[in-house]
Amino acid sequence: MDKELTYKDAGVDIDEGERFVRLISPLVRETFREGVLTDIGHFGSLFRLDLKKYPEPVLVSGTDGVGTKLKVAFMANRHDTVGIDLVAMCVNDIITLGAEPLFFLDYFATGRLTPEQAREVIKGIAEGCKEAECALIGGETAEMPGFYGAGEYDLSGFAVGVVNRGEIVDGSAVTEGDVVVGLSSSGIHSNGYSLVRKLFFEVLNLKVDDYIEELGKTVAEELLMPTRIYVKAFKCLKERGFRIKAMAHITGGGIPGNLPRVLPRGLGAEIRESSWRVPPVFEFIKKKGNISDNEMRRTFNMGIGFVFVLPEQAADDSLFALKKAGFEPYLIGRIKRDIEGVRYV
Repeated sequence: MDKELTYKDAGVDIDEGERFVRLISPLVRETFREGVLTDIGHFGSLFRLDLKKYPEPVLVSGTDGVGTKLKVAFMANRHDTVGIDLVAMCVNDIITLGAEPLFFLDYFATGRLTPEQAREVIKGIAEGCKEAECALIGGETAEMPGFYGAGEYDLSGFAVGVVNRGEIVDGSAVTEGDVVVGLSSSGIHSNGYSLVRKLFFEVLNLKVDDYIEELGKTVAEELLMPTRIYVKAFKCLKERGFRIKAMAHITGGGIPGNLPRVLPRGLGAEIRESSWRVPPVFEFIKKKGNISDNEMRRTFNMGIGFVFVLPEQAADDSLFALKKAGFEPYLIGRIKRDIEGVRYV
């Protein structure tokens, strides 16, 4: 061929990639915390561990994505909240082992990089990192022409935290009579969106800008509500000396699918479903989709996004401390013998 073929002709614009890095640099630096040794742009990221605070350090890692919630972001052309979801799904997992989140890395892949759109995504990631008090110290932006639809992208994230070996929370200390304290979710969070999208956009034929009277919001406002981050709730109880025996991040599978993962063999949880406020969106989904109670509980968080298992005598004080820290806690159940998994009463 006579014309010189370039990488840009193939769909990858190196100049736009460099401009994107310049756009996000100030956002990333705002997340830096003590321990970060490198600026963005290196081949790897350096973080110095505080061995005075953690003399017996055990690193805890977690990875996750946002899932098909991204499809709603594409439909609404709103990209500033899914980054918060990404951070939340990772850091909420690693704190269940008693770890303090230290740093976060993201992977952003798209067919054609649009720096302004991608900046909105990173803006959300940075906001999530600041809420989780961890540093966004690295990531990867992959431009893959022909792999994604126009305007679409995928996200994954990786969080690393640390806990002293003797302070690992693994659920082994849980005993009968301990209480289950649940923290409210902000809504659907990032799970069950394949069902949600089928109901909202196929069965009900709604559009993202449609206003739903029962919810007091548009479809986009409800479905793009970001996942709540519970790092400060964990730190609140830990720093006040509460004995946290177990923690569970309530994601896909709901309470029945997640709480039993941190309970010793022979112990289950009796949960009082009337003890917390169920957000209207779940009642809407149940009614409009003619979905059974069991299916709702197994698919969604139903208003409880995170759970602590604590000694019975700590119940009242923990509720007070969590409320004071800005969370919405509920005493939702107790640990009992001879219950397999979770029993609702």
